[in-house]
Amino acid sequence: MIASLVDLSPLVSLIKNQKTLILTGAGISTESGIPDYRGPETIKKTRNPIRYQQFVSSHQARQRYWARSLVGWPVMAKAKPNKGHEVLAKLEARANVTGILTQNVDGLHQQAGSQEVLELHGGLNRVICLSCGWLEPRERLQRRLLHLNPEFDAVLSDVAPDGDAELEQTLIEDFKLAPCLRCGGLLKPDVVFFGENVPKERLDKAWALFEEADVLMVLGSSLTVFSGYRFAVRAKAEKKPLIIVNQGETRADDLASLKLERPLGTFLSDLDAIISAN
Repeated sequence: MIASLVDLSPLVSLIKNQKTLILTGAGISTESGIPDYRGPETIKKTRNPIRYQQFVSSHQARQRYWARSLVGWPVMAKAKPNKGHEVLAKLEARANVTGILTQNVDGLHQQAGSQEVLELHGGLNRVICLSCGWLEPRERLQRRLLHLNPEFDAVLSDVAPDGDAELEQTLIEDFKLAPCLRCGGLLKPDVVFFGENVPKERLDKAWALFEEADVLMVLGSSLTVFSGYRFAVRAKAEKKPLIIVNQGETRADDLASLKLERPLGTFLSDLDAIISAN
C-alpha cells in the first residue's frame, strides 16, 4: 500500500503506541554527504565493491582497496549526522524507538546520540587483524599508511558508502601496505564485505532486538542485500507491521504494511513534529 505524502497518521499511531525497531540503510546518510549504492543517482553508475575472497587472496586487491581507502577515508571521517539521525536519537530517548539495526558502517547514528545501535556490517572506524583479531583505530592506520606512502597525492573523484574512492591504476601499483602492529598479519576494515557473512553473535543480538519489537520500520534501504531483507521476511511471517520509507523500489515492497517514498530528513522531521504535538 502506497500512502500519500501528507497522511502520516497510520504511521504515527504505530510509532506512538508500539515498540518500534528501526532498520537503516545507506539512504539515511546521503544527506550527510555519503552516497548510497542503489539510490536514484548512484544506481546509474557502475561500481564493483571488493569481495571478501578477493581481499584475502590477492595482494593486488589489498593494494587497490587500501590505496582507495586512504583517499576516501577523510570524507567518511568528516561526515556529520544529519537531521534524520538526530530525530531517530530523539525518538529513542522518548521510547518511541527501541533500537536501531543499521547496514551502514559510518557510525553516524552513534554520533547523533542513539544508544541502542547494532551495526550489522561493522564499522569503518576500526580495522581488524585477520591473524590475531587485534583491533586498531582507523585514524591511526591512516597516519601509518600516509607515512609509508608519502608520495601518494591523488585527486579524490568519487567516494562510495564504504569509503572507497575511484583512482587510476597507476597510482595503486606501488602502494605499500601497513601490517598488524601486534603480529604482522593482514589488516582488514572491521566491516562485512560482499561475500562475507554477518557474524553469528551479532546476528543473534539483532534477532533478539527484533523479537522485542512490535513494529519494524525500514529507512533508506533497498533491502537488496539479504542481511537486511531477512528481517522484512520475518516481520511478514510473524505478522508484525512492516513500514518502509525509501526513495525508489525495494526488494520487500510486496511485504510492506505501509510504503512511503520521501526524503528521510524531511520525513523524519515531519514525523517528529507530529509526535511532539500529540
